[in-house]
Amino acid sequence: MSRACAENLLRLLQQVLDNLRNSNVEKGANDERSRFWTVYQKVASQHDNEFLEHYDGDMDIVLIFSGLFSAVNTAFIATMGPNSATTTDALLTQIIMLMVMNSHGTPITGNYPLPVPPAYSNGQVWFQTLAYASLSFSLLAAFGAVLGKQW
Repeated sequence: MSRACAENLLRLLQQVLDNLRNSNVEKGANDERSRFWTVYQKVASQHDNEFLEHYDGDMDIVLIFSGLFSAVNTAFIATMGPNSATTTDALLTQIIMLMVMNSHGTPITGNYPLPVPPAYSNGQVWFQTLAYASLSFSLLAAFGAVLGKQW
């Protein structure tokens, strides 16, 4: 930047500062503009407060609903898992059979494969997929409501 340009800029800033110092505009003066902004600020703050009260209540409702829905959905998901009692029963039966064979002196030479759990049908897979998706969206809604309340 050249020296002349810097001097012009400095002179312009000095004029602006002088004009601001010599102005007669005061905060709270009774001219039309200051009354407009005072009324505007009052109405805007009232509108904002009503808006926040309304949506704060809505976010509370979303939090309660999503929490209850997630709890019920989790209970259903917990019961949809594989039945571990069937596998445990099969393993205990194999252990008892091997112990009996060993006690009779029979050599244990056979291959004893672990039981294969039953396969899920297409309907069960779809149901579990929808249950996990609904749980995910419910938790996402709760997370959004918490973020909205903290904002």
